[in-house]
Amino acid sequence: MLIVGVLAFAAAVVPLPPRELEQARDKQDRSALERIASTYGTTAAKQPTDAQAQYEFARAQSYLAEVATELKDKNGGRTAAEAGIKAAEQAVALKAGVAEYHRLLGTLCGQLVPANVLAGLKYGKCAMQSINKAIELDPKSALAYVSRGVGNYYLPAAFGGGPEIALKDFDQAIQLDTKLAEAHLWRGLALRKLNRNVDARAAFSKSLQLNPARVWTKLQLEKTPPQ
Repeated sequence: MLIVGVLAFAAAVVPLPPRELEQARDKQDRSALERIASTYGTTAAKQPTDAQAQYEFARAQSYLAEVATELKDKNGGRTAAEAGIKAAEQAVALKAGVAEYHRLLGTLCGQLVPANVLAGLKYGKCAMQSINKAIELDPKSALAYVSRGVGNYYLPAAFGGGPEIALKDFDQAIQLDTKLAEAHLWRGLALRKLNRNVDARAAFSKSLQLNPARVWTKLQLEKTPPQ
């Protein structure tokens, strides 16, 4: 039983994003992200039954989609997200018990919605179901709550979303991991949407304190009025 438990734990552990990947995302360096994604894509193609290889490629594509969206390139964001979804689906199919694989799949589906509104129903459903599955598998995943919050942030209130609902997810993420810069960043975005600019600036400042290199966070702080 001990051996089984150790193996199950090992299977559920997913390494943090490589520092190079994170740095490229923080700097909005698309060329570096494309190079990294290409490298992971080559490995994933050679190892189609390796769930971790599929996950790493999907994660790189998610970062690429994120930056493309930040730079207002919807087509680039769509292309990256679509490539990532296929790899994430493969990772989930190979190891359905890993919460992070479900979270990433949900994140990628969510990233596709702004770039393809007509497919919003299909991919919105994929996003919510996958992220909720991630939380079911790992209720202490702060990243999963951030991902669900982002989905709720973009989901109209008429469909059960909105900034107030999203804020609860971001607060839960921060309770689980006070040092998660992304949670504070998105908390700031939700607060600003609620016209709570003073609180939003405080959240952006906290995010930058935790991750000073994040260009997009700096831009959000700069565009938020002091009152």
